[in-house]
Amino acid sequence: MSEEFKHSMQKKIIDEKKSSLHKYSSIVIGEKGFFTLIKYEFITFFFSWIPGALGLFVRKMFYPFLFRKVGGGVVFGRNLTLRQPHKISIGDNTVIDDNVVLDAKGEKNEGIRLGDNVYVGRNTILSCKGGSIYLGDYCNISANCTLLSETKIRIGKYCFVAGHCYLVAGGNHTFDDISTPIMFQPSISKGGIQIEDDVWLGAGAVVLDGVSIKKGCIVGAASVVTKSFKEYSVILGYPAWKIKDRRKQKKAVEV
Repeated sequence: MSEEFKHSMQKKIIDEKKSSLHKYSSIVIGEKGFFTLIKYEFITFFFSWIPGALGLFVRKMFYPFLFRKVGGGVVFGRNLTLRQPHKISIGDNTVIDDNVVLDAKGEKNEGIRLGDNVYVGRNTILSCKGGSIYLGDYCNISANCTLLSETKIRIGKYCFVAGHCYLVAGGNHTFDDISTPIMFQPSISKGGIQIEDDVWLGAGAVVLDGVSIKKGCIVGAASVVTKSFKEYSVILGYPAWKIKDRRKQKKAVEV
């Protein structure tokens, strides 16, 4: 078993000989203490489910007490799943739709930072497994997307991520030792995911660890991006490859 996995946060919590309440608290609020847990439980129990304008109003009033920072005009949808929200910052006029997961858990990570005028669509998951996630201003993440970070995912300004996209930074393991379960073998990091400003990911696109997508790129629907691409590339395929340069085209490309 690798030392890295033995000392991972989740495994330590599972192996601890402590109560279920302590393990739950460690995942949901970290090491913030009993009164922080009570505050979290009170606010989410009484206000998370309320529909309509009343729900939007009471969540706007009470949810900011859970987060590291919340700007003005933020909209919180119903039934949000929040883990270690004290490591989550949200900019002005950001909208978080119903059933979103904002999971900032980790021992030494920076957590989740959402810029101004960001939209996070329904059923989308932003999950840190010891990593960090940054969304720039005016970033639009559509419904049913998944962003998983063991290292770092950074998405720039004015980016549009269509529905059902999947971005994973980390999560790779060696598998050379057939006598040891793969999950117990060392993790491999390729440096995270960097997506620069004004990038469009088509529906169902997959972006893997170590990829850098430069400014102005377009990734076609259902493409799997396994390597980095230069500015204004139009990318398509499995694995994705460059089919055009936007600076050389005369009319819009449908993807």
